[in-house]
Amino acid sequence: MANGYQICTRPEYATYVQAIGRSPRSQALSPAALECLAIIAYKQPVTRVEIDEIRGVRSESALQTLIERELVVEVGRKDAVGKPVLFGTTKKFLEVLGLNSLAELPPLETDEAILVPLELEGIN
Repeated sequence: MANGYQICTRPEYATYVQAIGRSPRSQALSPAALECLAIIAYKQPVTRVEIDEIRGVRSESALQTLIERELVVEVGRKDAVGKPVLFGTTKKFLEVLGLNSLAELPPLETDEAILVPLELEGIN
């Protein structure tokens, strides 16, 4: 999956493996974090300021959450004043969504559609 490997277990061992692999952070992503993630997924590479402009509010906290959960990573610097950081999605993002590549993301009808919240079950 996502051009990598996925380790699986027998069904009878699933509860034990889940208990071992359970993350201490089990809260779902906030609506703000989901908005940021959708913007990054469809517009990457994108700067924090560009994300803020699309959302109309500051996105620092939501972006930090996405970085901590390894769904988003710094992918470079924009050739502009101040050399702002560019963000993109990670391999873990693809794995969580069950995608092999970004090309498998559902198409957007318009740029405004990027603000429609995504239902990303399994992102904890």
